[in-house]
Amino acid sequence: MPELPEVETIRRGLEPRLTGRRIVRVDLNRPDLRFPFGAGFVAGLTGQTILGVDRRAKYLLIALQSGGVLLSHLGMTGRYSFDPESKTHDHVVLHLDDGARLVYSDPRRFGFMELIAPGQLAANRFLAGLGIEPLGNELSGAHLAHMFAGRKTPLKAALLDQRIIAGLGNIYVCEALFRAGLSPRRLAGTVKGARAEKLSQAIGAVLQDAIAAGGSTLRDYAAADGKLGYFQHGFDVYGRTGEPCKRCKKTVTRIVQSGRSTFFCPGCQR
Repeated sequence: MPELPEVETIRRGLEPRLTGRRIVRVDLNRPDLRFPFGAGFVAGLTGQTILGVDRRAKYLLIALQSGGVLLSHLGMTGRYSFDPESKTHDHVVLHLDDGARLVYSDPRRFGFMELIAPGQLAANRFLAGLGIEPLGNELSGAHLAHMFAGRKTPLKAALLDQRIIAGLGNIYVCEALFRAGLSPRRLAGTVKGARAEKLSQAIGAVLQDAIAAGGSTLRDYAAADGKLGYFQHGFDVYGRTGEPCKRCKKTVTRIVQSGRSTFFCPGCQR
């Protein structure tokens, strides 16, 4: 599933080509993705000028002249592309006033779209209750220490809690914990002071490095221009089970936490 760096990379690719463009026609090639398209979906998009493309956590937000917002989640295999030819799994096509076709394709159909009415963005069911943005100024050691206080859950699980930090996923949590030298098994409530500050800095650095590399392409991900991400070539621990740690040369270990794979170095991470 694309994580925050991949979604941000896609946003940056879409924004210059969509901003100021008018949607002249919308083609829906099926009635649903993960969820059915809402009533008035096509009518609410047709004729609208796009004001900009934003991101909240792992959601893309396309702002419309009406004040409405097209929310989109890519699921496991969702992808946007500017494609002049129709292909299998092309589920939504936005025809723009410059002749371009913005195509959303999704072989497994775990992604979804929702047209949010003007003034209803903050109250939207997918966005309400999300935590801070990890790329914003709110992320700090003090914030993490406050949110983790008294928590007896493993640190990795706490970082994946979207109510604390919005948009972090499995890959970048593993990588950030390695950079911070913290074990994924450590109790979240023990992370405060210097540890919390180091972790907040590691989270920001990992995400920025991943965005600079165009994200990570493990299976289906590609940016809107078709380019693949390259951050996976620099993973320190993710997917490196049995390989030597780049820092201490001990063996990278894989464990399962809450049904998900966790990769870490038992020598460097305490």
